[in-house]
Amino acid sequence: MAVNFWGVVNMSLAFLPLLRERPASCLINISSMGALSPVPGQSVYGASKAAVKLFTEGLYLELRRQTSVAVSVVFPGGVGTEIAQNSGSAMPDMDAKAAKLADRLTTPGKAAEIILKTVRSGAPRVRIGTDARWVDRFTRLAPRRAPEAVAALMAKMIK
Repeated sequence: MAVNFWGVVNMSLAFLPLLRERPASCLINISSMGALSPVPGQSVYGASKAAVKLFTEGLYLELRRQTSVAVSVVFPGGVGTEIAQNSGSAMPDMDAKAAKLADRLTTPGKAAEIILKTVRSGAPRVRIGTDARWVDRFTRLAPRRAPEAVAALMAKMIK
């Protein structure tokens, strides 16, 4: 929570006075598709990212009425950033698993393009990747079944 939520809150509050002074500006906070549906073994992470989601959506409502600051929350799915390998927490067979998933991941460049398109459109939410779009839709349509399906997919990916 200290980094994932409070880091976002503190940075947002630090920059908002500067953003409000500009004739047009945008605040973009990064959440996670883990905020859209629970993921087994990642309950605390998901809760911190869900807090970012709600905080950012609240700012969107508050700021659009009183300022020219646009606000968006981003829900990235799998992005090929090699975060696990670079975090020092990679598992011995991580490279083989990453290779299997590589074709399903959004490239960092494509993720940046999607975020920039969102800024230009003024959309309050953006989901990056087919996985994030799928989790969002499925969770909305079948809130009880979606977490079980996500858990099954995660278990399959780990094998």
